Amino acid sequence: VQYTKTYIFHRGNYVVDVEFVIKNASQREWTGYFYGQFQRTHTAQGGLFNVAPSYTGGAIYTPENRYQKIPLDEMAKSPLKRETTGGWVAMLQHYFVSSWMPPKDERNEFYSDVLSDSRHVLGLKNINPTKVAPGQTGVLRESLYAGPKEQKILKTLAEGMDLTVDYGFLTVIAAPLFWLLEHIHNILGNWGWSIILLTILIKAAFYPLSATSYKSMAHMRKMQPKMQALKERYGDDRQKLNQAMMELYKTEKINPLGGCLPILIQIPVFLALYWVLLESVEMRQAPWILWIKDLSAQDPYYILPILMGISMFVQQKLNPQPVDPIQQKVFMVMPFMFTVFFLFFPAGLVLYWTVNNILSIAQQWRITRIVEGKTSKAK
Repeated sequence: VQYTKTYIFHRGNYVVDVEFVIKNASQREWTGYFYGQFQRTHTAQGGLFNVAPSYTGGAIYTPENRYQKIPLDEMAKSPLKRETTGGWVAMLQHYFVSSWMPPKDERNEFYSDVLSDSRHVLGLKNINPTKVAPGQTGVLRESLYAGPKEQKILKTLAEGMDLTVDYGFLTVIAAPLFWLLEHIHNILGNWGWSIILLTILIKAAFYPLSATSYKSMAHMRKMQPKMQALKERYGDDRQKLNQAMMELYKTEKINPLGGCLPILIQIPVFLALYWVLLESVEMRQAPWILWIKDLSAQDPYYILPILMGISMFVQQKLNPQPVDPIQQKVFMVMPFMFTVFFLFFPAGLVLYWTVNNILSIAQQWRITRIVEGKTSKAK
């Protein structure tokens, strides 16, 4: 029996066809199964200053159960063994994915195995054997994708393959945001400017909510002298101080939560955009301007993180200062803490956060001036 294994590459394509040709020159029928698998070494991730990591591990897709993650640390506890028709198996990295993609009508068993404490295997094997009669030639063929997690490519490969770009529980928000970001990039041709324009559009969409929040904060800031007077009057008597402050809110017709609720509504959108920028391979090696040559890498000169820290400091000055001295100290330290953390974040994420802060400062400053101007006229 003669075996010929051929790798078929396609120009401008990350799909590789793997073909076995079996020439049976024996007197007996040949029977065999195709199998394809990935082996991955499990290494610990994370660290004090690491960005929240994207999912790296195994994943499968079946018509019955759709997309399912197969974490490496669960392979030893519960080995995978599932028969299905079609589907695919894959091993995921941050920006890349490798996947065996059998024909839609082919029956396979998806399986996992652990070869040692750190070596994990995920693969597929034909259920129905290929038989080659004496004097005949048989062919076994499967397709392998090994390339970047570009969504426009993944959608053309197999059903559900685009789900390997993992936005977590915020996918329902993140997917439309990436769609909009991609269309902006098609116009501007630069991912950095596209991030800035998308941030502006989001801030504009949420302006009514932001205005409500900033108006509430401006009124709270105007009340600071009265709140400080109450604190001096009641000292450490927290119960009487809280009662007096609630009475003050009632008298001034101010909702103490008025500044928080509109912001809370916006948080899922901003977190979704955070994950879009973290997960999108399109940011990898994408330049913005001058010193930013790669939006997926940290700022080499830490200019953006420092600007972000300054913007946080300015924004805090516009907010009403907390009465509690411990909270005051926490608020003072936060810009420095965030600056240190953002030193190690991808430049694209820091750019988004910095622009968002600057727009928030502009909105809040304008609304605060309007509220204070009305107060001055009323006097």
